[in-house]
Amino acid sequence: MTSSGVTEAGSSAGASTAGEAGGLHLATARGRWVLTATVLGSAMAQLDATVVGIAQPAIGKEFHAQIAGLQWVSAGYLLTVAGLILLSGALCDRFGRRKIFVIGVAWFAVASLICAIAPNIGLLIAARGLQGVGGALLTPGSLAILEASFAPGERGRAIGAWSGLGGVATALGPFVGGFLISAVSWRLIFLINLPIAAAVIFISARHVPESRDPNASGYIDIAGSALTVTALVGISYGLIQGSSGDWTSAPVLGALLIGCVAMVAFIIVELRVRAPIVPLDIFKSRQFSATNGVTLLIYGMLGGMFFLLPIELQQVSHYSPTAAGASLLPITFILFALSSRSGALSARIGPRLQMSVGPLVVAAGLALFARINAGGNYLLEVLPAVVVFGLGLAITVAPLTATAMSSAPAERSGLASAVNNTVARTGSLLAVALLPAVAGITGDSYLHPPVFETGFQHAAFIAAIICAAGGLLAAATIRNGPRQGAPLRATEGGGFRTAVDAPPLRSGADAATD
Repeated sequence: MTSSGVTEAGSSAGASTAGEAGGLHLATARGRWVLTATVLGSAMAQLDATVVGIAQPAIGKEFHAQIAGLQWVSAGYLLTVAGLILLSGALCDRFGRRKIFVIGVAWFAVASLICAIAPNIGLLIAARGLQGVGGALLTPGSLAILEASFAPGERGRAIGAWSGLGGVATALGPFVGGFLISAVSWRLIFLINLPIAAAVIFISARHVPESRDPNASGYIDIAGSALTVTALVGISYGLIQGSSGDWTSAPVLGALLIGCVAMVAFIIVELRVRAPIVPLDIFKSRQFSATNGVTLLIYGMLGGMFFLLPIELQQVSHYSPTAAGASLLPITFILFALSSRSGALSARIGPRLQMSVGPLVVAAGLALFARINAGGNYLLEVLPAVVVFGLGLAITVAPLTATAMSSAPAERSGLASAVNNTVARTGSLLAVALLPAVAGITGDSYLHPPVFETGFQHAAFIAAIICAAGGLLAAATIRNGPRQGAPLRATEGGGFRTAVDAPPLRSGADAATD
């Protein structure tokens, strides 16, 4: 077994042993408590990722922040999650899934408290980075606990319930968060994590069984993880600070250089260590590499646009935070209704058609967002874009995730899922760092509606072109195999639940029990 991860956070050996020992069933009280703990924990992290976008105008106004400050509020979280999620999976296997999950929840809660009381944008950004560490720790653990705790025949139902319930929570997140922001303060969206975290820790201590992979290697690739974070920090800092028009300054050039050197060093380390966190030979599969290329482009543009869209709706179209959050709900409903059907179709006909056409539909939806203006008419401007965009995601997400899994050997399905998840988050991070500047959104332009509106329109068209390029890349590189697609359980709930964040994580045991 590799040390990577989420990676194999639930390798069939470890999960089966724990499952047989615990043999939990959803019909039992303990089974329901375990499900409750994992749903609440993972939903807490998912909610935070979506709700903060709605809060950005309020945060910017209170702290008199430039657009770069708001970029860091999002990027600070994304870079630590993306950089550490593979390491976290390895820690779960090695030291215990419940232990790492609970540490992650507690860490997330403490960081949330710091976010809530932050007196300035600098401390808020630092606390968001700490939140990302907690999110990285708890995310793989929540799914791994289910796989390790439930009897083999129950895992599918447990994971389906976990995805579905988490999806409902995530769907309501922007609306509830918008209400809290409007009624009280943006700080409440962080404080609300504290009672949720306390409940998760209490339930976990009383009801969640501990499990670990008995075959997990004692070696953990700390160097690879450190270089990943260093590369992401350096490149993100350089892009965000350079976007202010200071590309030739020593800090910007130095950060970009450090990031690039760290990236090269990461590749060298991963080729030489005995248990790399990302065995690079997995990219020898053309299908796997192409799928991750498509993921990088599409999820990158989703991250960039969902950073800018709440600002457009609130600052330009004068939506309240509650209305801005509610306006995006149709996307989730469409994904909820169509993701499993999309996965079933992909399993029958292969993923190439959907992965080629879906991004083009997403691109059309992104282009329609450019029609949003100061009038902000929901039925004529926002809803058509939201519906087309949601349909494009429903066509794309399930086959994309399934192809990322099926293009790697079965014993590496956990690693494939973890890599795809990391690529998605990295794409979002880079887009949040770069898209605003490329579109002409710099400084305090988000406080000037006509200026921001023009920049947002440019960003929508840029994102549409890049998503369309993702569809063309899929058409040129993706091939239909004899049997395509991961089992539908991976797309039921999982697809819609993470569509604007990252693909659903999945591990070896999940594949083994299907």
